[in-house]
Amino acid sequence: MLRLFAFLMMLLASPGVFAQDEGPRGIHATEAVVTDSALVPHARPAIVAGELKTQRFVILHTAKAAGAARALAGQIEGVRDAFGAMLGRDWPGTTEIRLGVGRQEFEALALPGGKPPGWAVALAYPGHQIILLDALSLSDTEGPTTLRHEMAHVALGQLAKDWPRWFQEGVAQNLTDERYSVAHYTALFRAVTQERVFHFEDLSEDWPDVPADVEIAYAQSAAFVAYLTGKHGSHAMGLLVDGVRAGEPFEQAFGKAFRTSLLLEEQDWREGLAARYGWLPLTTSSALLWLTASILCVAAFARRMRQKSARMTELAAEDAAEDAALRLLAAARAAGPVPVDGAEPLSPALPWPEWPGATTPTPPNPSAPAQPEALEGAPEALESGAGLPEAPEGPDAADDEPESSSGEYELDGESPSGRPPKPTLH
Repeated sequence: MLRLFAFLMMLLASPGVFAQDEGPRGIHATEAVVTDSALVPHARPAIVAGELKTQRFVILHTAKAAGAARALAGQIEGVRDAFGAMLGRDWPGTTEIRLGVGRQEFEALALPGGKPPGWAVALAYPGHQIILLDALSLSDTEGPTTLRHEMAHVALGQLAKDWPRWFQEGVAQNLTDERYSVAHYTALFRAVTQERVFHFEDLSEDWPDVPADVEIAYAQSAAFVAYLTGKHGSHAMGLLVDGVRAGEPFEQAFGKAFRTSLLLEEQDWREGLAARYGWLPLTTSSALLWLTASILCVAAFARRMRQKSARMTELAAEDAAEDAALRLLAAARAAGPVPVDGAEPLSPALPWPEWPGATTPTPPNPSAPAQPEALEGAPEALESGAGLPEAPEGPDAADDEPESSSGEYELDGESPSGRPPKPTLH
């Protein structure tokens, strides 16, 4: 999924940028091939400090590269077995690998007249079955791929001569699994969508000059060789090798091995390019689905965080408004009542006056002697008639005599209990 995401990011770039600013990437920018068979290897370089031998390799190394040579000796035979499984044939003889550390030792191990370019960290001499390596490149992530790429050139150079350039590069990239890289997919996507796929007859001898076109040439060569291998198998590839080794022209050997012509196979391959490298694979890819889901999750999380931040800001504003209101209320209370319509300032609130007789009764003292409930001076009040209601006047006066609770009339203003009668309000 990360590769697909990186690929989508690269698609956002303008095609003009690719054409102007980018050149071959990966090992294509660090490996070189010297096809001049006129070079004659001289005696072992003086800088060589030792050698290690395996069944089909001899590794010459400097003193600084001794550790890297031992590690390489334990892996190199397995790499060569994988080559034979794809090509259907193994190349004869013993391949020599020269290993140094740093630029000075790397150049000192080169063949006379075959000095490596300044940008190269690996160099192949297919005609002499020699591979030159900077040991520091083996510790890089692309170091093992660079070694296998150089071995592919040596293998094809030893198996036969006059291979088309596209076939050599295609075989080398399939043997090193470079065709699965995002850079190759991007180059083919650009070539398909912009209709810039080359014809292989134009890639037999010459290679494009524009860096972006070089990337397309590498990518389509790897894709076409993979198509041939998947369709016809390693047995047909072996027959092709045998035919070219026997001196047949490549297209003639191709027709015998694959029972078809190069032109027809190229047409069939081109018809499926849009389905493999166009927009359709991107829209139906499960990796794209997961990538889209991941982007949506990130967007939802960001939206949720923005909403949460906005809500926190809103709550903070509400708290600040409440605090300000409370402070204003406290200040108003401290300043007293506020005058209305320019009137005189109101006086502070006074305590509510108590009504006479509304005082709170004092609880009785248990130690005090009991006092009678009858009011003192009650006989005098009765005699003088003070506090009693006036007798009614008129003919109904005799009917308004007080009546006791038992229904009897109370005479002479006294009740049977001896207490004065309670006045009745009408």
